[in-house]
Amino acid sequence: MDFAEADALIQAIRTVAIRHRALAEKRLAPLGLHTGQEVILLELDANGPRTQAQLATSSGCEAPTITHSVRKLEAAGLVTRSPSPTDGRATIVDLTAQGRRLMPTLRQAWCALAEETTAMLSSTDHATLTAALADLAAGLSGRPVPR
Repeated sequence: MDFAEADALIQAIRTVAIRHRALAEKRLAPLGLHTGQEVILLELDANGPRTQAQLATSSGCEAPTITHSVRKLEAAGLVTRSPSPTDGRATIVDLTAQGRRLMPTLRQAWCALAEETTAMLSSTDHATLTAALADLAAGLSGRPVPR
């Protein structure tokens, strides 16, 4: 790949990331959320209580970022934190009743974000893009992404 191709590819990825984050902020703001917080809530909703370390791993964020986000979510009344009964160093995070009530609206916003992001694509292109991005993520992480 020459420089012009590399530059075009990297600029396209960067532009998509910036615009997608802006759309996500627009969709999440009415829910009182910032980007990144939705990933934590969706993970807790899908898998139940998690340690902050598990949330860091599943979200791809550093532990201090998760700690900060969880504190904000706790202050908003959406999650609780409690000491792990089996590991004195770990903190367990779980959704509150208020957090559970938010989930249908959050899932709707997540779907709207995906639809808005890919509005110009056909359903065939959706599948192709999803597969290509999964392959790209796998290549960047050095491990396969399950499909």
